[in-house]
Amino acid sequence: MKQVNITSWNRHKLYTHFLGLKDPYFGVTIPFDVTMAYEYAKDNNISFFVRYLHDCLKAINKVDNFRYRIIDDQVIDFNVIHASATIARPDHTYGFSFIAYDRDLEIFLNRFKKEKQRILNSDDLYPPVNSQDCIHCSALPWFTFTGHKEPVSGKLQSIPQLAFSKFEKRDNRLIMNVSIHVNHALVDGYHVGLFAEEFQFYLNS
Repeated sequence: MKQVNITSWNRHKLYTHFLGLKDPYFGVTIPFDVTMAYEYAKDNNISFFVRYLHDCLKAINKVDNFRYRIIDDQVIDFNVIHASATIARPDHTYGFSFIAYDRDLEIFLNRFKKEKQRILNSDDLYPPVNSQDCIHCSALPWFTFTGHKEPVSGKLQSIPQLAFSKFEKRDNRLIMNVSIHVNHALVDGYHVGLFAEEFQFYLNS
């Protein structure tokens, strides 16, 4: 990881402006075509969630601003961003996971399986590893949504938060809405657009 020089950063004034707001966060909901990713998951008998989460992380890691975090009044650029996803239990509760990212889908899938087993065999809410070099994400496969609000702690947050809806069929394509909440001190709409382009590219790969 490396430190971003805030004073020479071209977003310095924007960073300072949004950091001074009571609510510096913004969120959008974007539809993604997941047809090819879903078919790949079914053809290879793997979790569709893991497939699109892996694609999401590939996109997140491609966009600099999605790797930035505010720590001790400094902006830190992490080398790699991982996933902290909610994983459901049979009793309809869930635990928070930490799934280390790897470019190789099979390695990432095995790490997911280990985290899932840990959560299914415990009542722990938090994972043993719980750092800021991640995204917070949840799958909401019970319904589609066109808007979504994430809870906030009241403390300064800089970890992007994503939620994935149930997909629906539109014109013979499978469409899944994704809610993305970010700290505007670090991320603008332009960067969300870059992420969306990358995510769709990987979903189609």
